[in-house]
Amino acid sequence: MTVSSRGPNDRLGALLALAQISNAGLARRVNDLGAQRGLTLRYDKTSVARWVTKGMVPQRPVPHLIATALGNKLGRPVPLEEIGLADSHPTPELGLEFPREVPEAVRSATELWRVDLDLRRGPGGGRWSDSLAGTFSVAAYATPVSRWLITPADGSVAREAVPDLTGYRVGHADAAKLREAAQEARRWDSKYGGGDWRSSMVPECLRVEAAPLLLASYSDAVGRALFGATAELTRLAGWMAFDTGQHEAAQRYYIQALRLARAAGDVPLGGYVLASMSLQAAYRSFPDEAVDLAQAALERNRGMATARTMSFFHLVEARAHAKAGNAPACAAALAAAETALDRARPGDQDPTWIDFFAYDRLAADAAECFRDLGVPSKVRQFTREALARPTEGYVRSHGLRLVVSAMAEAEAGDLDAAVAAGERAVEVAGRISSHRSREYMVELLRRLEPYQNEQRVKDLTERARLVLATS
Repeated sequence: MTVSSRGPNDRLGALLALAQISNAGLARRVNDLGAQRGLTLRYDKTSVARWVTKGMVPQRPVPHLIATALGNKLGRPVPLEEIGLADSHPTPELGLEFPREVPEAVRSATELWRVDLDLRRGPGGGRWSDSLAGTFSVAAYATPVSRWLITPADGSVAREAVPDLTGYRVGHADAAKLREAAQEARRWDSKYGGGDWRSSMVPECLRVEAAPLLLASYSDAVGRALFGATAELTRLAGWMAFDTGQHEAAQRYYIQALRLARAAGDVPLGGYVLASMSLQAAYRSFPDEAVDLAQAALERNRGMATARTMSFFHLVEARAHAKAGNAPACAAALAAAETALDRARPGDQDPTWIDFFAYDRLAADAAECFRDLGVPSKVRQFTREALARPTEGYVRSHGLRLVVSAMAEAEAGDLDAAVAAGERAVEVAGRISSHRSREYMVELLRRLEPYQNEQRVKDLTERARLVLATS
């Protein structure tokens, strides 16, 4: 479909001739690129002729697919201006690239950070751009994951900056400051949710602090530390976007985080990013792809990651199998997660980003597995185990566990316990900003509908809706 006509597009015609692509060939390439992104396009040689001779402009994201198709043929990037299809909107390709070379990886990541922060600061900031909203596609993970599996670590990442850009030489202290920022942001996210106003500090830090460092000079060792720190921050930005329901932004941050982890040569961190992708895919009802992502994290990290880290990857795999309705595979993954966690020791060199994971988290996720599999007795068992352990600092997780507990108690017919857990969950929900928490609460209210004649359920529903309306 076209949205306008502006007269002959000589720029597009000239580049088609330079690339030696026929109208039919370009149409085929555009359709194929669209299919990779979950789009069904049916352009033909007549469509391309209209673009060239009548200047018709196809709807987004087709102009960007045209530029990508021509760029692939020419072996270089093709900006929209060069083909006469420029506009003022962010490109749908933003953040979806997984460049083979490190300099291009830096460009791709920093461009995402820049555009996202501009969107947050613009009118109605804090939500992803309307021109990119609804563009999440699990298929977009295919190329990044395959490239990471083939080459999970780059060669030397040492860099000498262009003198007129910066003369600064990055040291280990600079990377350490970014890691400290990531740790502080993780604590804040766990306590207040991804939608808290301070979450904007993460993209701010990436753009203002991390980007200039990536463009400065550094040795290979310092560079790997720097890329690792920026990968942690970028994954966290994706996680916060996921928690607030901005899946388009989350996907782009995850892809860039995986690419930065490869530059860092940090395979476990790359696995952690894949685990985050898996949780998102399962949440968006793509369980088969979620299984693939979790298993990719596991396979690449065998013999490399610590026992605690591998336990978490097995647990994420279990979540995906449960979403797929595969009870035997889920049980096997849960058993592997428990066995690996039993092997964890205080002296293990665990990365700081896995410090949240202990038996209470394993029990909480096991409860959600059995919820998806429809085994309420197991949900009650594991939820009670999870809630019996302290969750200081992990307010959102505690709230989600309470909601799952309330669901399980309601399904088991214990309305008193369900309402008690629900009331506590409502209190927690009022203290955090999390789209996921809201969706869990909505699901709880739906499951309590058969008991709406009960006054205690009416009271709980009223309080919950008040919190949902104001959060």
